[in-house]
Amino acid sequence: MFICNHCPFVKHLKKDIVKLADFYMKKGLAVVAISSNSITTHPQDGPKFMAEEAKVFGYPFPYLYDESQDVARDFGAVCTPEFFLFKKDGRRPFELVYHGQFDDSRPSNNMPVTGRDLSLAIDCVLSGQPVSSLQKPSVGCSIKWHPGTKL
Repeated sequence: MFICNHCPFVKHLKKDIVKLADFYMKKGLAVVAISSNSITTHPQDGPKFMAEEAKVFGYPFPYLYDESQDVARDFGAVCTPEFFLFKKDGRRPFELVYHGQFDDSRPSNNMPVTGRDLSLAIDCVLSGQPVSSLQKPSVGCSIKWHPGTKL
């Protein structure tokens, strides 16, 4: 997943992202969070503050900093939060099976945070079922590219 410290959309989901990760990591899911925001424009999204955030919220997963922003570019990530789910079958390469939102909840829409969309996709992968191709894109804060970056 691509997240950051400052985005209200990420802040809205943070506790539930931790709960979902805890639950599925016990079932064998590997989870990684990445912050790709420029610390030139958003210093609060840098490694020092990321470490504090991970400790305060009890992140059970690695929270990595993509200083070059190459990882975000390679994934095609455009916002935070943004979720990518890959499945791995034997020696085959990883296959992207879900790229979308956590759920329909937003900071201002009064819908409960459930993690429904991502959870359904994870459940399908863990049970060997196909993941629906109907996937809602993530909504959130744009990735803060380094000044002068050409995409």
